[in-house]
Amino acid sequence: MQPQNLIDAEDLARERLPRVIYDYYRSGAWDEQSLRRNREAYSEIDLLPRVLVDVSRRDASTTLLGTRITLPVLAAPTAFHRLAHPDGEIATARALASVGSIMVLSSLSTMTVEEVTATGAAVWFQLYMNKDPGRTTALVDRVVAAGCRAIVVTADTPVWGVRERDVRNGFHLPPGFGAVNLAPLDPDGEKRSRQGAGMGQAFDWMLHPALSWAELDRLCAASPVPVLLKGIARGDDAERAIAAGCAGVVVSNHGGRQLDGVPATIDTLPAVVQAVAGRGLVLVDGGVRRGTDVLKAIASGADAVQIGRPQLWGLACGGEAGVRHVFESLRKELDVAMALAGCPNLAAITPDLLRRRGRSPG
Repeated sequence: MQPQNLIDAEDLARERLPRVIYDYYRSGAWDEQSLRRNREAYSEIDLLPRVLVDVSRRDASTTLLGTRITLPVLAAPTAFHRLAHPDGEIATARALASVGSIMVLSSLSTMTVEEVTATGAAVWFQLYMNKDPGRTTALVDRVVAAGCRAIVVTADTPVWGVRERDVRNGFHLPPGFGAVNLAPLDPDGEKRSRQGAGMGQAFDWMLHPALSWAELDRLCAASPVPVLLKGIARGDDAERAIAAGCAGVVVSNHGGRQLDGVPATIDTLPAVVQAVAGRGLVLVDGGVRRGTDVLKAIASGADAVQIGRPQLWGLACGGEAGVRHVFESLRKELDVAMALAGCPNLAAITPDLLRRRGRSPG
């Protein structure tokens, strides 16, 4: 039986995946407050639909950094897709190509960047800047040569957040699984990934606790493709990212997996949009599960949203077809929501459609 929506897809994936893998994908940091808030905050925003608008034709397409996409929903960077399905990130990329959107490939991919871009999908690459600048340069050169169209730098990970479900479960990668694009930079990484619980022991080497704005400035100046900064929760950080030369920012709290207790991303989005002031893209991830959530994010000023866990649920349910079904489900829901809200296109999805219940918008 095919899932009716993204919530159904998670329920089915929970049945199919081993507990340790399901928990790894769905877990948040510490008490998982931010994980829950990402989802709850969408339900606290009401829609104020327009009536008597001609919505006989609806268009949810847009263009991001020169790539035309058919719906404003991207695949957020998520790790280790082969834990969900043998075809891993290749299946995900093929699904994104078929629905006409963009895959943001994780540094912790279990398929090589060359294999993923060979699918014909539009691919951006998520980058952890390394404390060794030579490693960062080598990886950027490789992914650009492979055809990645943008670099998305993760900024909210000077150290790994503590995900206690993984610690209790003793999460580790099975033999034969690893972050294959990082292997040339750290030949012992796969071995370490099988020796302990959680991410810290295996991949701490790749993080950069002293990462500074100066290093981002240099990356933006040197990169032959656009650079976005992911992990933004504040307007001043967004403004600084644009000043550094970033083509955009991603409002994200890492799916509630890093610092617990930070606000829902839909709540911090308006302040970031105001700070960017049209000088770059603003994307948002965290908690998007319905077409109405996409509508609310666009009305709050986002150019597009990203979904993380739902693509993994789709992958676990049916490989490439399962991922495609997740995105097509959101497409259909967004189309209906646009019609009922009086929005024939994305430009018509404006802030006056929203009422935030007794909370500051940012």
